[in-house]
Amino acid sequence: HARTEESGGDSVQTGGSLRLSCAGSGFLLGLECMGWFRQTLGQERVGVAVIDGDGTTDYADSVKGRFTVSRDNAKNILYLQMNDLKPEDTALYYCMSVRPCSVWGQKVQWIPWGQGTQVTVSS
Repeated sequence: HARTEESGGDSVQTGGSLRLSCAGSGFLLGLECMGWFRQTLGQERVGVAVIDGDGTTDYADSVKGRFTVSRDNAKNILYLQMNDLKPEDTALYYCMSVRPCSVWGQKVQWIPWGQGTQVTVSS
């Protein structure tokens, strides 16, 4: 069964950096458009970054220039490098395959949401 497992979340201060990881099992990340989503309490998940199979990326305006999505196909891992973190980046972060390949894309039905990884940025 396909699934994702996110890790790397932590508590940092404003201006700090983190790298999130997403390990895929039961499917090949490199063949999918993979995205990072985030969710705060009481809000819907929103897309922040995606990377297509050919390496094309797309970012939400709120993270452009600060976040970088990448992928290691050999390890079947998706990454999100987050720099210059701000308190408004505080959220539970998830990875997922999406269609169409955009930060506005929708989750594919055949992969369940993982547990996510918590990022907390304090001022």
